[in-house]
Amino acid sequence: MLIGAHVSPAGGPANAVARGEERGCQAIQIFNQSPRQWKPTVYSDEKIAAFHEAVEASESVDALLIHAVYLINCASEDEEIRRKSLTSLTASLQAGQALGAVGVVLHAGSALKKGGDVDKAMQRAAAVIAEALKESEGCALHLEDTAGAGGTLGRSFGELAALLEAAGGGQRLGVCLDSCHLYASGYDVRTAEGLTDVLDDFDAEVGLGRLQSLHLNDSQVGLGSNRDRHAVVGRGELGDDGCAVFLSEPRFQDLPCILETPDPDLEGATEMERCAQLRERGAAARR
Repeated sequence: MLIGAHVSPAGGPANAVARGEERGCQAIQIFNQSPRQWKPTVYSDEKIAAFHEAVEASESVDALLIHAVYLINCASEDEEIRRKSLTSLTASLQAGQALGAVGVVLHAGSALKKGGDVDKAMQRAAAVIAEALKESEGCALHLEDTAGAGGTLGRSFGELAALLEAAGGGQRLGVCLDSCHLYASGYDVRTAEGLTDVLDDFDAEVGLGRLQSLHLNDSQVGLGSNRDRHAVVGRGELGDDGCAVFLSEPRFQDLPCILETPDPDLEGATEMERCAQLRERGAAARR
């Protein structure tokens, strides 16, 4: 498992590698544009080359994920929002290709209106996703599971499978599983046995071959709450034991695993060391 964190690419993506190294990251995740603006960032050839040089010289950072911005709603009933979402998502995939990212992580969208038609929202989202893949090359797109609030798509493995199929089911489509979102959606991943059962269900409905990245976040709220409330690793409902289980899952081997909720009481490198310790603790318990 490549354990890392979300870092800032301010000043250019090569700086994200440096920030990842400072935190002891093996993998990093960035936004490729301001999360508060629709305007995509197009990296110059010089910045792309600098990024590759930084990764090649790095002693720790081996993998990059790009997180598409939260403004995107591929399922919106608003045609302008869908158009802006397509432009932004396409730019993220193009940046991912240029930077050699493992993939772009996407929250597919939401039906928004209470009682909104999920099937129609799914078709709208799938159409935007398929077009973005058509307008880009190479880089994978990882659909992230959601906590299930506000009509968000991907709250169950069945929904993820349906969305992948509706978007064409191509080889560039994958999944990012978030520990907090799984728990909030009703998947109890706090024990090794529970996580095994959950992944067996994922394999049956989606296929483990689609699993390409992970987010490790603890949860402030209870099982099946359908609320997306991240907590610092070990300080939520999952606790140290649940996070150790997630970090030590054998079927997660070699996947990038990103912490999105930094611990304010720990320096970055110390936080990565703690996660490594939790992973070893989980592995020892499994033995």
